[in-house]
Amino acid sequence: MIKLKTKITLGVVFLFSLLILVGGICFFYLNKTLDNQKIILKDNYETIDYTQNMLLALDDWNKDSIKSQQVFEENLAKQELNITEIGEKEATKNLRKHYTEIINWRNEQFKIIQVRNDINQIMQINLDAIISKNKNIQKNADEAKFWISILLTICIIVGFTFVYNFPGFIANPISKLTEGIKAISSKHYDQRIHLNRKDEFGEMANAFNAMAEELDKYEHSNLAKILFEKKRAETVINSLRDASIGIDSNGVVLFANQQALELLNLKETEIIGKKQTIVAKQNDLFRYLQLEETNQPFKIVVENKEVFYTKETVEVKNEDGVNIASVIILKNITPFKELDVAKTNFIATISHELKTPLSSSDFSLKLLEDERVGTLNEEQKELVSNLKIDNQRLLKIISELLDLSQVESGKIQLKIEDVSANVIVQKAIEAVTNNAQQKKIQLIQEQTENFSIVKADAEKTSWILVNLLTNAIKNTPENNKVYIDLKETEKELIFSVIDNGNGIPAEYLPKLFDRFYQVPGTVNKGTGLGLAICKEFMEAQGGTLSVESELGKGSKFYFNLPKA
Repeated sequence: MIKLKTKITLGVVFLFSLLILVGGICFFYLNKTLDNQKIILKDNYETIDYTQNMLLALDDWNKDSIKSQQVFEENLAKQELNITEIGEKEATKNLRKHYTEIINWRNEQFKIIQVRNDINQIMQINLDAIISKNKNIQKNADEAKFWISILLTICIIVGFTFVYNFPGFIANPISKLTEGIKAISSKHYDQRIHLNRKDEFGEMANAFNAMAEELDKYEHSNLAKILFEKKRAETVINSLRDASIGIDSNGVVLFANQQALELLNLKETEIIGKKQTIVAKQNDLFRYLQLEETNQPFKIVVENKEVFYTKETVEVKNEDGVNIASVIILKNITPFKELDVAKTNFIATISHELKTPLSSSDFSLKLLEDERVGTLNEEQKELVSNLKIDNQRLLKIISELLDLSQVESGKIQLKIEDVSANVIVQKAIEAVTNNAQQKKIQLIQEQTENFSIVKADAEKTSWILVNLLTNAIKNTPENNKVYIDLKETEKELIFSVIDNGNGIPAEYLPKLFDRFYQVPGTVNKGTGLGLAICKEFMEAQGGTLSVESELGKGSKFYFNLPKA
């Protein structure tokens, strides 16, 4: 049995032998022709090239005379060393003579014509020589054609016979194998290949048939199990309480449970197996889910009822950590939203109800302190003073709770107008001056020039600055300084409050603006609402509130407002 490799090797050796034979004869005559052509190339074509370069240099003379002169002289020098034809020497001497006269041109156009005529004469001498030598080369070429034609005819007849039969010998089994692989890829596992051969193709056909038989057995033995697993997966997906949509890495929707279909108001056939870009064009909610990247709650009207959802995207990765799919989960938070609204309303109602009697009691305490009403002894004065401090603290807490309920209900009333930054700063300084004087703290505004007008709610912005200054005064030791710094950029104005207190540890900074959060170890504790409300008020105006602090080096709170 001759192996396929041996058969191919013999065929290639045979074709290679023909190639060497034809190539040898061609090389002999080609080498002979090339020798003749080299003479032409050396004697004549180089001269043609030099003359053409000199003509181009003349064309560019008016643009760059120095460079053109350099190119012309280089090619003229080469031409003087390559004189091979009769009459070429005299024409070259004339060219050198006329070119030398160019240095003192009086009639520029006439000199250019003379030089061009000399170049054309040299070029014509060499062209005539090329024609003459080419005739000799043609004679040798005709002789080569005769012998090559005879040999080539013999090789073509032998090679054509070989080529006609040999490809079929190789391609036919490959074609049958390709058809079999396509059938297997289409899950036609009953496909078989029959080749009555004893070489590698025969072994490949036997291996293919064995593989197809095993696949056929596997398909029939596992089909029921696969269908069962598919059905179970669909059941699990549909049983999920949250609306879920699965999308593969190619953007094709893999599944959508019943809750998702109801929200999208789509049928399975309208979304399953479709490209997400196509579904997004036809469905506004699906397009919103694709474009929205935040996890903020959003509202959907279902059967004339407002329902609130949050979106969560879960990435599905394979063993290599590559994303192969993503699942969009919509969680119904309507009950929590309703509880949150109820909580906000409750806080607002209770705070409002408490504020009136507390204000009355505060007024009564002031009357008690007035000696016109009656004189109090020292112990009574101390009791009234403590009651007044507690009353003021309760009033502050209630005011912050009212502000918080206003923020949570989304009913922040903003009066955005053009206001001077200096006015905001001065109003805040006046509000906290008494507190600062009690601790002998200096309030220093580092820049006092007239700053740009900003777009802001003057009252709420002043409240924010007062809150920041109050905190800075509380956390700054006596006989120290608190700085108010303003910096102006191209589009905004940055307000900063800098204290010299103990600073805030880095691990507490991310939670500093959370509601009811207080830094552990704080001596002057409040409600933990002030900074949270400041942040909400600032974001409502389109600004941001930030902090920089380092333990033992004080703190810097700053916010920005857009210019008018």
